[in-house]
This record gives sequence, structure tokens and C-alpha cells, in this order.
Amino acid sequence: MKHRWIFIFKGFLLFAAALFLFGGQTASAHFSTPATVSTDWLEANSDLNNLVILDIRTSAEYEAGHIAGAINEPFEVPFSAWITMRDDLLLELPDKEDLFNAIGALGITKHSFVVVVTQGAAEPPYPSANATRVADTLIYAGVKNVTILDGGYAKWVEEGKATTQDAPEITPVTFRGRINRRMFVTIDYVYRQINKSRGGAILIDARDADVYNGLVIEPWADQPGHIPTAVSLPTPLIWNADGTYKSHEELKDLATSVIGHNRHKEIIIYCGVGGYASSWWYVLTQELGYTNVKIFDGAAQEWVKYYDMVLD
Repeated sequence: MKHRWIFIFKGFLLFAAALFLFGGQTASAHFSTPATVSTDWLEANSDLNNLVILDIRTSAEYEAGHIAGAINEPFEVPFSAWITMRDDLLLELPDKEDLFNAIGALGITKHSFVVVVTQGAAEPPYPSANATRVADTLIYAGVKNVTILDGGYAKWVEEGKATTQDAPEITPVTFRGRINRRMFVTIDYVYRQINKSRGGAILIDARDADVYNGLVIEPWADQPGHIPTAVSLPTPLIWNADGTYKSHEELKDLATSVIGHNRHKEIIIYCGVGGYASSWWYVLTQELGYTNVKIFDGAAQEWVKYYDMVLD
């Protein structure tokens, strides 16, 4: 009995420490690192041990001004440290060696506390999706503590917080991560799941509703409609107009209205090329605590090469 109370007390101390550190920032039940941190939090914790502020805006944007201490590794299509092009498919995962070398060159270790910074509010919200794609890729590579600056650099500047044009010195390291091979699935895996007679995964289409419904055809997937059995959960619903994330309850309501409350059910997310899907993966796993979520990285662009879309 005594040992049980010691365990409970230690758990309380850890919880209290987390509240103190993150100042009420939202965190799921399964993760001690919050999905997002506020501009106020980042300003107050800029000297946090192992903190890496990772600015993924263009080099020109970074050079014009950035958060003090931030390093820059732009998210650029079709090739960057974060994505590659393979078999004519956009936004594919880099090879492990290339990815690990890029992460190590930034001085990031698997124990770093990485805050991903993008520009912020935009229409369409591609910069916000780029941030989740980078965050997902770091998690995939084995970085244990990854979060996103809520509202991005635009909110930081709007609030009058200090910026600089000075770039910090980076000390490269040898990155030793462990790939999470459960995060991404192939087209064959998706095909098998949607053709199961029972018990298959829930397939989420994260593209805009007009694309899902066949009213708009994107250039990288020349068929109208969606993959059979897919349900629509458009990624732009994740953010407010100012580029900040909607509240935990709002995100929870959005998710459960489409996929239900079972956080252990297998879920596969796809989009057009792999950006929007990363956003719902991030929200479901890092914010809402869903435990069995995967990304079909080939996305609609690969599906239409081999199979038909449907309209229903």
C-alpha cells in the first residue's frame, strides 16, 4: 500500500511539473509534449535546455527576420530535407540516410525539444500543413519531443515580439533515431484494407470537400472523386482564420463526428500528395490521443495510376 501511494505521489509531481512547464498548453493523454505551444510560451522558454526552434519558411523569409535562436531548413517542393520526389510522386519521404544526415546537420538529436515554425495564416493553409509534415517527419525519424508554434511567425510578429536577422551557429551531430515504420502505409496496404469484408480500417480523405465530391480535380490526380469507402474530413477545418489551431474540444468534435470515439481503431489518412494528410495525423495522434493512425503517403496521386476513384 505504501508503495502504491508513493507511485501516485510521483505521478502527481510529474503532472504538476508538466503544467508548470507548458503553462496550460494543450497536451493529449498519451504525450507529455503538447501538440502546439503559444508565442507567449516560446518567448518565456527560449532558454529551455535542448530547445531547437526550427523555421521552415523560405531562406528569403528567414533572412528578412526570424525568432532569435531559430535555425532555418526550408520546406520546399519538390526537393528539400523533408521531402523528395520518387516515381513521379510528390512529397515522398526521404531515404533514411538522407533524412538522418539532414537532421543531424541541424544539430537535432532524438532528445531535442523541437518547435516547428511556419509563416502562419494563409489561404489555402499550405504553410500550416507544411509544419505538420515536418513535425510528422521528425517524429517518424525518432525525435521524441516535437511541437508546432501556434499561429506561426505571423502571430509572433503581429504581437510585436522581438525578431532578428542574425543566424545562430549550428553544431552538427550524428543523428541516431529509430524509424517509426507504422506511420506510413503503401497503396497495396490501403487496397487490402478497403476490400476487407469486415474490420477494415477507416479511410479518411483529408482534401477539400469539393475535391472529395468530384467538383474539383487537382492536377496531380486526374480523376474526380475519392478512393472507395473514404470519408471526408477536410484539413482546412483544423485552423482558425488567423492560422491558430482550433481548440481541443472543437478538434475532438470534428474528428468524432466522422470517425467516432474509438481511439484504437485503425485509421488511414490520405490527401492529394501527402501534405494535408500529415495535418490530421498530427492532430489525431499528438492532440487527440488516437493510437493507430497511418498515412497513405502515395496519396491520390498514386491511387489514380492503378485504380479508379468513385463518386457517391
